[in-house]
Amino acid sequence: MEERTSARSKGSNRVEVPEARGALDRFKFEVANEIGVDLKEGYNGHLTTAQAGSVGGEMVRKMIRRQEEEMSR
Repeated sequence: MEERTSARSKGSNRVEVPEARGALDRFKFEVANEIGVDLKEGYNGHLTTAQAGSVGGEMVRKMIRRQEEEMSR
């Protein structure tokens, strides 16, 4: 029987372009600040799942918006 794994278990947190890691981290802190989430360097176990999801979700929305704007030019 074929073993199935979820995207999360395969490392969905990886950066596709390693050179972008620093910019993505800065972007994450910028978004967290904008939406009022107290994100700190290192471990953020104090965040609720909803708070962490809000940061990630807003990052995705902003990245999609930027790409759509770029594609419309």
